[in-house]
Amino acid sequence: MSRLRHDPKTSRPRVIAVAGNMGAGKSSLVKWLEQQFGMLAFFEPNEDNPYLSDFYADMRRWAMSSQLFFLVRRFRIHRDVLIRASMDPQPIVQDRTLYEDAEIFAAHLHQAGYIDHRDWIMYQDLYCTLREEIRPPDLMIYLRCPQKTLVRRIRERGREFERKVPRSYLAALDKLYEQWYARYDLSPTLVIETDRLDYVERLFDRLEVAEAIRRHIGSSET
Repeated sequence: MSRLRHDPKTSRPRVIAVAGNMGAGKSSLVKWLEQQFGMLAFFEPNEDNPYLSDFYADMRRWAMSSQLFFLVRRFRIHRDVLIRASMDPQPIVQDRTLYEDAEIFAAHLHQAGYIDHRDWIMYQDLYCTLREEIRPPDLMIYLRCPQKTLVRRIRERGREFERKVPRSYLAALDKLYEQWYARYDLSPTLVIETDRLDYVERLFDRLEVAEAIRRHIGSSET
């Protein structure tokens, strides 16, 4: 754990977002927070993306279509999260954010030449427009994980389309994640080093993670 950027006594976060590279453990943490703290979970729409398998097979052809799908669908999730938060005191945890879609995944595809300059300008215009319509989460949890562990976890979870992902792609995303996190200042943040802490399998690690998060959300649950 590191880089706690706020005083947890000042407010009680109601909306928590979990950010991190493919294989970092986002879905596992979201499911665990759902069970541990009784949070309402919103998961990323990977399974709904009709372009995803084609994208990993031919990134140049399907990059723009896939990213537009994610951007619009993620915006809807942010909107649903805010509507729910305004109506219900139950804390909410969200798997990945609009910011990551645009500033990491789409940015990499543009830098790599898979999204050309004209399309990138249009995409950025849409992103900035949608970003103005959402409120940042009350707490951003960033899962940091070395590439070797990412590769192993992706292989172990066995999603067929992910087996086509080159290591260079994961490395590029990791670099952009670190740059994004360094400049992110929209909300308080908490870093979890997920290669060191296994909150799924090890009891003491679960206790450490639970205590760190409890300090931020002000929960007295055990």
